[in-house]
Amino acid sequence: MLLSFARSRLRPNALPATAEPPAPTIDASALVDSIGRQASTLGREAAEVRGLIGDAQNASSEQAQAISALAVQMQQVTRSQDAIGAQTSASQASVDEARAAVEAIGTEVSGIVDTLHDVSEAAAQIAQIALQTRLVAFNASVEAKRAGDAGRGFSVVADAVKDLASRVEVSSKDIMRTIATLDARIDTLAKEIRHHDGDTNGQGAFQRALARVAGGVRQVDEAATQSRGICTALNGQMSRIESEMQQTGRMLDAATRRSETFLTISEHLIEVVAECGIATEDTRYIEAARAAAAELGRMFDEAIASGTISAEALFDEDYRPIANTNPPQHMTRFVPLADELCPRVQEPMLALSDKVVFCIAVDRNGYVAAHNRKYCQPQRGDLAWDTANSRYRRIFNDRTGLASARNSKPFLLQTYRRDMGGGKFVVMKEAAAPVQVDGRHWGAIRLAFHF
Repeated sequence: MLLSFARSRLRPNALPATAEPPAPTIDASALVDSIGRQASTLGREAAEVRGLIGDAQNASSEQAQAISALAVQMQQVTRSQDAIGAQTSASQASVDEARAAVEAIGTEVSGIVDTLHDVSEAAAQIAQIALQTRLVAFNASVEAKRAGDAGRGFSVVADAVKDLASRVEVSSKDIMRTIATLDARIDTLAKEIRHHDGDTNGQGAFQRALARVAGGVRQVDEAATQSRGICTALNGQMSRIESEMQQTGRMLDAATRRSETFLTISEHLIEVVAECGIATEDTRYIEAARAAAAELGRMFDEAIASGTISAEALFDEDYRPIANTNPPQHMTRFVPLADELCPRVQEPMLALSDKVVFCIAVDRNGYVAAHNRKYCQPQRGDLAWDTANSRYRRIFNDRTGLASARNSKPFLLQTYRRDMGGGKFVVMKEAAAPVQVDGRHWGAIRLAFHF
């Protein structure tokens, strides 16, 4: 119509008025409905994109944490390899010290062998002297017997000398046999600890054992050196991966902000359409949420007026954790009243349409004292089941939850993706209306429904 008016103002006077064709009529209701549907589609797609980006962010964050933990472990491995290298160096030095000590013992053994040889020679000389002494004593004994009574005393002495010489000879021979045995054993020991550079076949067993130990220490040191090199290379690669993942995280953050912009625009368009007075597919849910919020506010006002609860208790924000709950549940002073009044408003909303998912009352911080009955199941200790079925006494302070809880406009219409558990997600809409109690903003009614 504006275009037709502009054209009529610009048309030359010479042209007849009948030359301009009639302007097409515009169906405002159809136009608004079309805009609403397109905005709804845009919101749905934006919510899907935002959810997928959120999943990518979570996965990227988990991978970054895993890489960071792995980098720490690799650093610990590197330090361990350094310690192994230091220990192998010390072990090699200890082997060298042992070899030196054994060689010193070998030198001492050689001295002992020489001494034993000297002792053996002395024992042999003693045995020879004893033999000679025994022969002399024997001759003296013979001569004493020839002398008769005069030589009887000398004969006794000669016999005693002979016996003594015989025992000395026997002892000397025992010493020589013992020294011979000891000499053989010491010689064997000397051969065992003997060291020949570059000739393992000529070395003794002890030296060969030391050589094997030294070889094992060298292999450990070489393996530790190779491992340190690999760890160093991996540390560098993980540093680059961590840097790239951080860059990816920043890009995902930027993408999230941009998708948030699209989602906000679509929600604003839907609100504009809803406020124009023309009914859309969302109108019944918006009106139902506003009516439920007004009804709950009236009930809370009556409870305060009757003294059932104080305004201070109704606005209690002291969320006391319930022990042994996961996801965490909390208690407040207005829970008993919420358990009594909220179901009267919430449960009838579930019958509004088969598209309705839930209807809950939340305070300004997203705390749900009483959820719909089907979501008020006691926790079983199974996190996945409890997350889906024990949704009462919990705080939902995500983007959507807080926006609905703190909205003070007549209504707020949002689009978001809800986690249904088990990797399943559903995109839905939510109409929220503020709950006013005693002239103050208590919270909101949240009515969620499928597209």
